[in-house]
Amino acid sequence: MGSFQFADPGEEYLERRSLRRHARVLHLWALGVGAVISGDFFGWNFGLAVGGFGGLLVALAIMTLLFAGLCSSIAEMSPALPHTGGAYSFARTAMGPWGGYITGLAENMEYILTPAVIVVGIGGYLGAIFGTPNEWAPLWWLACYIVFVAFNVLGVELSFRVSIVITILALVILALFFITAVPHFNLRQWALGAAGWMPHGWSGILHALPFALWMYLGIEQLPLAAEEARDPVRDMPKGLLLGLATLVLLAFLTLTLNAGIAPGSQQVGRSNEPLFLGLRTIFGNGATARLLALVGCTGLVASFHAIIFAYGRQIYSLSRAGYFPTWLSLTHRKRQTPDRALVAGSVLGFLSALVIHLAGQKSPVGAVLLNMAVFGAVIAYMLQMASFLILRARFPSMNRPYRSPMGISGAAIAAVIAGTTLAALFSSSDYRPGVAGAAIWFLLGVAWFAVYGRHRLLLAPEERFAQEARRGGQ
Repeated sequence: MGSFQFADPGEEYLERRSLRRHARVLHLWALGVGAVISGDFFGWNFGLAVGGFGGLLVALAIMTLLFAGLCSSIAEMSPALPHTGGAYSFARTAMGPWGGYITGLAENMEYILTPAVIVVGIGGYLGAIFGTPNEWAPLWWLACYIVFVAFNVLGVELSFRVSIVITILALVILALFFITAVPHFNLRQWALGAAGWMPHGWSGILHALPFALWMYLGIEQLPLAAEEARDPVRDMPKGLLLGLATLVLLAFLTLTLNAGIAPGSQQVGRSNEPLFLGLRTIFGNGATARLLALVGCTGLVASFHAIIFAYGRQIYSLSRAGYFPTWLSLTHRKRQTPDRALVAGSVLGFLSALVIHLAGQKSPVGAVLLNMAVFGAVIAYMLQMASFLILRARFPSMNRPYRSPMGISGAAIAAVIAGTTLAALFSSSDYRPGVAGAAIWFLLGVAWFAVYGRHRLLLAPEERFAQEARRGGQ
């Protein structure tokens, strides 16, 4: 292991960091869909401003291909490596401690910043519904963090129960919107308008990629629930792929129908509450539209709740193995939830949104944070696909209860698209400062590990498995 030092933490250490098994396929499906469904309520629409309807539509098709390859590969790796570490666990086994840490750090940025994007969207909807000034937005954000961190601390059973209820409610609202929007749909008048299919040319597709990715970002978090699933080997691939199929349908319907009715793609592309605009078109600007928009906030809430679950487990797993300070992985003595990790991630996410809000940027706060979250996501995606390819090559005899139907080619295509999206993040001057800030955050995390973290590693379950796999030459 070179300069890496591993200590055996002992059984008492792991007992104080234990999780409780509860989830079945339905819970995993709800967690996966719930993590992403906010993308149909807020965030995706900024892609209309940079790519137009046609550019965003092509970008969405490209992202669908990326996630088909990504989720198929993860569905193979997760039951073979059923640990809470998820992406970090895959990369740790394939590429060693450095690979595991860098993958985990990138995913950590993604999961801390994603709720910050979503909570800005929740604040936008609530502000529009109740008529509160923009200066109040951070108060909405703070209230949301307090409530949903509390739900996650109170127990895994409650977390999954809340996920199922609010995810199904969000799906009902979207289905109602889709059905009632059809009579108002006019592709040429509202989606295309005077600008046509691709007003910004081929470069518009490139700039729209991060916003198209937002309609799927988060589904890959499911392996983080591996140690809380009753049968991760059987249920994880089913939950992951069923969730992706649901999201593909929702993504194309949302883009087409929300942009294809009044007030049209140009106004929708600048809005913090795009679905509310569509509901106003259908039901008028009265109580019905406001009530549905309020209920529709459940879509944002579902993702907010699910991603808080994700970063709690992700911080917990890296801390348990010593990559992050170990006190972060202590779990609640009674409820066995990673309460310290949940609070720490919430503080970082809230502060990130608050700093950008107070900086007074020209670009919407949510769009800036979205690009920062995508920066971490695409790095994690590339490294996970590299892990898949290395595991296939170096450990061909590893027990794989599920094998990706897209195989090596699917992983390679996903990695190339993720790399292209990373380049696209730096191509827009409006969002480049935020992405640069994310890059600095990432580099500081790498420096932490180089100077301190790599000398404090512990034999957590992911670490033991990785070392045994390498010794056994699987």
